Amino acid sequence: MAPTLPFVLPSLVPVSSPWGPPATEGSTTGLSFEGAPYAPFSKSDKLGKLADWTQDPGRDGRDQRGGRQNYGRGHRDPYQAYGASTASSFQFQNAEDESSFSVVDSSRTTAKPRTTFGQGGRGGLVLRSRGGAQGRGGARGFGAGAGAQRSGYQRYGGARMGHQDGARGGQRGGRGGRRFGWKDYDKPQRLRDSSVTISPDWQMLEEIDFNRLAKLSLDIKDGTDVDTYGFTYYYDKSFDRPGGISERKLQVIDTLSYNPTTSDDPVIQQLAQKDEARVFATDSILSMLMCAPRSVYPWDIVVNREGDKLFLDKREGGPLDFVTVNENAAEPPMEVAEGSKDSINTPSALALEATFINQNFAAQAVIESSEKHEFTHPNPFYNPEEETEPLGSRGYRYRKINLASAAEEMDLNLIVRTEVDGTIRNASGEDSFITIKALNEFDTRAPGAGGALDWRSKFGSQRGAVVATEMKNNSCKLARWTVQSILASADQMKLGFVSRVNPKDKARHAILGVVGYKPRDFANQMNYSVANGWGIARSIVDMCLALEEGKYIIVKDPNKPVIRLYEVPRDAFDDAPAEKQDGDE
Repeated sequence: MAPTLPFVLPSLVPVSSPWGPPATEGSTTGLSFEGAPYAPFSKSDKLGKLADWTQDPGRDGRDQRGGRQNYGRGHRDPYQAYGASTASSFQFQNAEDESSFSVVDSSRTTAKPRTTFGQGGRGGLVLRSRGGAQGRGGARGFGAGAGAQRSGYQRYGGARMGHQDGARGGQRGGRGGRRFGWKDYDKPQRLRDSSVTISPDWQMLEEIDFNRLAKLSLDIKDGTDVDTYGFTYYYDKSFDRPGGISERKLQVIDTLSYNPTTSDDPVIQQLAQKDEARVFATDSILSMLMCAPRSVYPWDIVVNREGDKLFLDKREGGPLDFVTVNENAAEPPMEVAEGSKDSINTPSALALEATFINQNFAAQAVIESSEKHEFTHPNPFYNPEEETEPLGSRGYRYRKINLASAAEEMDLNLIVRTEVDGTIRNASGEDSFITIKALNEFDTRAPGAGGALDWRSKFGSQRGAVVATEMKNNSCKLARWTVQSILASADQMKLGFVSRVNPKDKARHAILGVVGYKPRDFANQMNYSVANGWGIARSIVDMCLALEEGKYIIVKDPNKPVIRLYEVPRDAFDDAPAEKQDGDE
């Protein structure tokens, strides 16, 4: 007789569909599967394994330090089905896992704390060693100078975080000099102020990132002269001869030179009345737009929309009236505390010094005599009845450029006022125009020098290295000068190298040499794309022409690679002095 079973088999639940449990609670089961966890599946999956008893428990994601979980890495399991990786969610997780247990070694050790590239010691920002974020002089010192604004800069950190008073331990470590970012931890974090105070009443209309501007491109034809004004003296070729000059003293020459904004130019006003173009600007303003992705210091451009015309202006005494120094250096010049002996090397002081050098060098590099190149009309800004000082060598060429591409039917004309500083007579007896600019050296050992070579000892033997360093530290300034020379259709651009007689004296300078370049060749050496500059200018012009009549301003963010367009009141910036800002251009 067969033994009786000790239990009774339950009856199966009748279902209409043979796949899965019933969708609703059945009266026979009284169970609900709603809210119960399940592994995702697909009806098209191949059923290979119902259970895998050989899987290593360490593969649940808690142990990834080696072992059997590394076996067969890169090989696909033929029975791996959709959703199988979620099976670990059903495994039991012990709240007190043994892997979280560790033994603390309380024994003393004589080994030195580990640092990276000499960044240890007090004052560093290394997260290992004594000078870390919780050590002395570390992140705790960031409140010492917070909120203190120094003429356009806002410094964070105390004296130990400065460039000169660097970390004691950081100066002893590291191998092989300034490689692998050595001493990068010791750079002070600074926040620059905007070139113009943004009023809360201003409405921001557009924000453009520099990455978008760098992708633009537009090929246009060279412009033509509409009219010319002023005169230029002939260039002194003794500056170009090797050994022709030996520390020639930079002279202070009292001459007048004018650089009015676009709307104040009487010639541009006449051309606007004649409908010669729709867009009007100067070479200084237009070059700033075309080289905007290279800029670091803040700047601003006033946009006047009148009728169907567009005028791009600058503020009187604003950043476009000055020349920057080492703007693109890895460690640009910085403002220092009041009473410091190094106050002559601040961005604002260096900008005034560089502007002074450029004006005097351009006047000294030409031969003042009765022989000069006269343009069609005299200087439109000079009034001999009111001025007592002599007029400097400066020619103004008003050029018309069509910003429309070849595929466009309608022209979009731009008139830009360009400037030339001198004239050279070539072998055939024809006159060609040049622009004269000057690079200045202040102190190779001062903060913000950007690793520049000593010009007095290296300019004659390593001139290429000196120029390459200046291309790196002054990328924006040199690109702007190159664009201005191209806009003026100048044949050459003369770059003078001027250094201080004494690094601690900003009033006396010496001319060490002059190098001449073809503007377009120099642009290729700097890896500057003129087509990209025209693409930027065209996009900004199209954006401004779409605006209604009124006054607007384009502002470069002082700390981010971004420009913003604001709508401002009609009377904004009228008879108001430009605000002081560091890194003036």
